[in-house]
Amino acid sequence: MLTAVAWAVSCIAAPAFASSSQVSVLPDGARRMTAGEIYDLYRDKSWQWDSGAGRMVGADRQFSAWTDGETGKSWAEGRWIITETGWMCLNATWHSEQGVFLAKTCFSHRIDNGTIYQKREPGGEWYAFRNAEVHQDDEASKLVSTDLVSRQLDAIKAALGAAQQSEQ
Repeated sequence: MLTAVAWAVSCIAAPAFASSSQVSVLPDGARRMTAGEIYDLYRDKSWQWDSGAGRMVGADRQFSAWTDGETGKSWAEGRWIITETGWMCLNATWHSEQGVFLAKTCFSHRIDNGTIYQKREPGGEWYAFRNAEVHQDDEASKLVSTDLVSRQLDAIKAALGAAQQSEQ
């Protein structure tokens, strides 16, 4: 089960590690993003990942996600949380063939001259999440208004439910 937990959480974190826009030091003028700025960035958006997607709904800050990759299918439901210190956290219960587990994944946000910097907490590396002059490969370009989660979530819930029923 630990492998499934690590893999599902890494799907969320993979963008930060895969980014070619990593920076070793933030610009001196970079400031924490406000809760309102972070809310506007993620509200009612789906975040496309290599093996799935997460959806941050504005109403009640609902979060839902699915993954389908090396260790199988999983799905999650919970909340997305914003702190006054510039963090956005995904706090959810994940379900997989290996079981059910809680996971909290957080990202820090800073902004300078229109460029948004992000890093996974704790211990991630800062990278340009969205450049002032938007690049096609900016990670923020994977935040889309389209719901990429609901349909897949229902299918994965059904598939995992059927698999768990056959094991009993």
